[in-house]
Amino acid sequence: MKIAVLPGDGIGTEIVAEAIKVLEVLDLPFEMETALVGGAAYEAHGHPLPESTLKLAKEADAILFGAVGDWKYDKLERALRPEQAILGLRKHLGLFANFRPAICYEQLVGASSLKPELIAGLDILIIRELTGDIYFGQPRGRRTAVDGHFPGAEEAFDTMRYSRPEIERIAHVAFQAARKRSKRVTSVDKANVLETFQFWKDVVTEVGKEYPDVALDHMYVDNAAMQLVRAPKKFDVVVTGNMFGDILSDEAAMLTGSIGMLPSASLNSKNQGLYEPSHGSAPDIAGKGLANPLATILSAAMMLRFSLNQPEAAARIEKAVKAVLSQGLRTPDIYSEGTAKVGTMQMGDAVVRAIG
Repeated sequence: MKIAVLPGDGIGTEIVAEAIKVLEVLDLPFEMETALVGGAAYEAHGHPLPESTLKLAKEADAILFGAVGDWKYDKLERALRPEQAILGLRKHLGLFANFRPAICYEQLVGASSLKPELIAGLDILIIRELTGDIYFGQPRGRRTAVDGHFPGAEEAFDTMRYSRPEIERIAHVAFQAARKRSKRVTSVDKANVLETFQFWKDVVTEVGKEYPDVALDHMYVDNAAMQLVRAPKKFDVVVTGNMFGDILSDEAAMLTGSIGMLPSASLNSKNQGLYEPSHGSAPDIAGKGLANPLATILSAAMMLRFSLNQPEAAARIEKAVKAVLSQGLRTPDIYSEGTAKVGTMQMGDAVVRAIG
């Protein structure tokens, strides 16, 4: 089992180091190779996704990814910014299906900003289409407007687009996932305004007919954003496009108390996947031992389950994380009075001990 380890920037190196400690204690036949990505790769190679890193990622069974980005790179041309690394990996590896679970652990109910009765027992799976939509649509750029409200003025433009096969394959992923859960899918769109998402709605409805055992409903994205904070437990599996999924999954993350608790998996048609925490590189706390490594550790568990066919090992990690939370250990992002505040390494060590 070959794992490409891409720590990246900011807190990426710290949190990935803790996930590796957890993987190593499982005593499984891993081959792990580390490479630079993001700003670190730009500094060393002049590009956020060097050919050597991309080659390693393509050859691996799975990729354990930290985070990329730093404010100091914001003035670079867009093609050289650290964030282009993750977009490039998604494109080159065909990572079209993004799984973002939002689970509120019993021990962290008090960490959420919502009332306990709204989020106790919360378990949502957001499935985000990851390689289409406005993030990748062409044409895009800047130009002088020839029409519109201000002809002759400088304008910027991006193209939102989806093809039938792109929508069909992510819809199948969502319905198949729902079959293993509560058999409910909510498709989020903006069909009342956008032609792209009227098409999305039509295609998802067609695919849904192949899954008569799964209930399907449709919701506009603005309403979905409201319902996530009004009655989040009404959702089970949520499927949506790239941009809406990006926004809603971060909103759902905060229902659980901290985005530092949320793992994610991005898979292609061969179940090769990239596994990363849902949070960013947080350069403001990098090197201070304040980062929560649990999202990365839980991402490693998802890697074991989806790409490496090691569900028992994945369950051991997830059980250990719950045990550590039950012991009252908390990184600063999930700390509350009456619990014990620990640093990044201490939290990783605690999970290792809990695995035994």
